[in-house]
Amino acid sequence: MGVTRTRFRPVRTASAARTVPAPSRRSLLVGGAVLLGAAACGGGGSSPPAAPTLRPATPIPGVTDGVFALGVASGDPLPDAVILWTRLAAQPTVAGGGMPNRDIEVDWQIATDEKFASVVAVGTAPARAALAHSVHVDAKGLEPGREYFYRFRAGTVISPVGRTRTALAAGSGTAAGSKLSLALASCQDYEEGYWPAHGAIAADRPDLVLFVGDYIYEGDPAGRLADRRHTAPATPGLGQLSTLDDYRARYGQYKSDPQLQAAHHAAPWVVTWDDHEVENNYAGLVDESRDTGPAHQEPEAFARERAAGYQAYYEHMPIRVDYTPGSPDLRLYRRFGYGDLLDLAVMDTRQYRTPPPGRPADGIGPAVDGHSNTTGTMAGDEQERWLVDGLRASSARWNVIAQQTMMAQVNAQLPVGQGEVLANLDQNDGYGPYRSRLLAEVRDSGATNPVVLSGDIHCAWVNDLRVDFDAQDSPVVATEFVCTSVSSAYFLVSDEFVTENNARFNPHVRYFRGDRRGYTRITVTPDECRADMRTVQTIDQRDAPTTTDATWVIENGRPGAQRA
Repeated sequence: MGVTRTRFRPVRTASAARTVPAPSRRSLLVGGAVLLGAAACGGGGSSPPAAPTLRPATPIPGVTDGVFALGVASGDPLPDAVILWTRLAAQPTVAGGGMPNRDIEVDWQIATDEKFASVVAVGTAPARAALAHSVHVDAKGLEPGREYFYRFRAGTVISPVGRTRTALAAGSGTAAGSKLSLALASCQDYEEGYWPAHGAIAADRPDLVLFVGDYIYEGDPAGRLADRRHTAPATPGLGQLSTLDDYRARYGQYKSDPQLQAAHHAAPWVVTWDDHEVENNYAGLVDESRDTGPAHQEPEAFARERAAGYQAYYEHMPIRVDYTPGSPDLRLYRRFGYGDLLDLAVMDTRQYRTPPPGRPADGIGPAVDGHSNTTGTMAGDEQERWLVDGLRASSARWNVIAQQTMMAQVNAQLPVGQGEVLANLDQNDGYGPYRSRLLAEVRDSGATNPVVLSGDIHCAWVNDLRVDFDAQDSPVVATEFVCTSVSSAYFLVSDEFVTENNARFNPHVRYFRGDRRGYTRITVTPDECRADMRTVQTIDQRDAPTTTDATWVIENGRPGAQRA
């Protein structure tokens, strides 16, 4: 179900071909038989190959202006292919999306220019009613390392235009001047405020956006801003979503945000989930530990909730996966290559993890419990083997592991210097032996320049990663960049408290900032990996300015980040 059928034959339009500009939306609505696309015509001698054209536009009952209210998106880029996504939804937050209860044929088109004068691929794919009228097109036959533009048409209605970019070809990417730009982001609680970070990402026009979890939040309506209150779930008061319609409405609300749409329109995304796409701090088929009464579910019941969350996630993300509707299982970990420059392993540390030791209600518990959790895992055996095998086989200059929660050890005392040493056991600190084993495997794999990218904790960090964090004279295995949140609040402790504890317990932490929202802008060249810690002035305004708080650089062949 993950890949839709397509009908197209990519054709490269000759440079001498005369093209007809794409018509306006008004002309298409007036003339339903007008073609969306450019038609190439010969002149003088032999005719050049014709540009691909779509079938004539035909009005569809029940499909009117506004069906592309959720915009468009692309993702999971390969050197010759990319996933194109949209969802038809005239009313995104109501059951059924305001659409007819039947499948609808949707046309799509890719060009090398934003005006669609040079069309290279077209096709038709079904927007299936059973999948919320979402569309996933695996558009193949593209050229590597190239910018493209795409759009959809439903009947006579045309979608916004999206920009995408394919991955680099094998064997390329290490020549002088080669560069890959990406934005690292996570944690966008709609109720906490606006998303100027996404506006800044859109302005950057990166080659890739990497989103490492908490795309939606599952809480009941309780926002402080009148226009940012969550949709109401079927069962209010649980503090969580439970039905497929619940999750669909929440995604419809989030994806209606204009700045999030702008970031999707600007670049392809590679995504993975964390916990809030289903329920806070869940682990495998075990729901949130603090749930009691009606909110608490046994594994069989929680599997149904997870299935609803996973299906809605698939319906709303530009991902290349196989998914069976109604299933509580979806393999999301996958790998992407950017020539010889970079390998990207994207992990899922929620679906396969064991519960944290002691299952503390807020995730905070004795650090020693995480150190002694010898049977615990965040990835599961199969995913761990997949990760290590990929690292051993890699010949890329940079090897990036994207995963959800912070990998570095972070211990603290409250008050500082007194009492029991505590840690966040929902992070890697709850799975000490697993983390040590994983970092030892990274070290021993032979993969060059390993970098870990993380999110979840709503503040920005730069960390040296060691197999044994208590042996500060041991070698640095990798560097970790942790992005702050797009909007989710960091409210548990003050920056001063964290800074004091880092100085006492966590000397491997090179940078920390928790009082600002934003994202991390990363630029990779053959010689360095540069991370700009981008922060927004406020999330109380849609268009608040974004600035760079600090820049950190990893040099090729030199483990550890240095401040630029």
